[in-house]
Amino acid sequence: MQARALCLAALGVLAASTPALAQKTSTQAIEEYREMLQDGNPADLYEMKGAELWTKKRGPKGASLEKCDLGKGPGVVKGAFVELPRYFADTGKVQDLESRLLTCMSTLQGIDPKEVIDGKWGKGERANVTALATWIGSESKGMPFNLPQSNAKERVMYEVGKRLFFMRGGSHDFSCASCHGEDGKRIRLQDLPRLSGNPGDGVGFAAWPAYRVSNGQMWSMQHRLNDCYRQQRFPEPGYASDATVALGVYLGVNAKGSKSIVPAIKR
Repeated sequence: MQARALCLAALGVLAASTPALAQKTSTQAIEEYREMLQDGNPADLYEMKGAELWTKKRGPKGASLEKCDLGKGPGVVKGAFVELPRYFADTGKVQDLESRLLTCMSTLQGIDPKEVIDGKWGKGERANVTALATWIGSESKGMPFNLPQSNAKERVMYEVGKRLFFMRGGSHDFSCASCHGEDGKRIRLQDLPRLSGNPGDGVGFAAWPAYRVSNGQMWSMQHRLNDCYRQQRFPEPGYASDATVALGVYLGVNAKGSKSIVPAIKR
């Protein structure tokens, strides 16, 4: 409710200052609107919940996640987010943040991954993973993305992600590239960054997880990708599937050097 009130207030200010905004582009106006909301970003609440979940003893094994290895050693969180997805030797797979959290929750706490995979957005263990991802992401805020590509499986996933990005299909014959394959595109007042290259700091891959003001929800990258598929009229991919991980590798490698602003706020 607080976020919606802030949204309405911000829109009111924008409407009242229409003559002043006439000299600005829609992009500049939207950026000012986001800045007005940033101080009261409800993502802070999810961040706090995620920090609590990291140290809380849960699951059948009554353990915390403090020994979870996110790629920089057991328990090391700072800097991990901007190097994911990456290859993990213990699973023999390339994993993004969410799929890696499923592994840690399963092995350390005994929580069945199906509780997340078969769950619903914003509910139960899937909501817990979103909160954890928000906090973990916040620990690398302002750091540049630098996804590793030294392992052969990481390079394969990049190529798979690239093919998925440009693959057309569905009832509208869309692909990810239909919206995000070239500069200067937008839908209504929303700019659509070109994600086949480096879109810059805090744009695209570097902005999720983010709080969506329009529906009052915290969205992880998994949720963002699933909704993109929904809008393309594709069948939505499974949670933490190889397809979403591969897309994450492609987008993340392309974002090399861009600084993370997670947790962000979106309209």
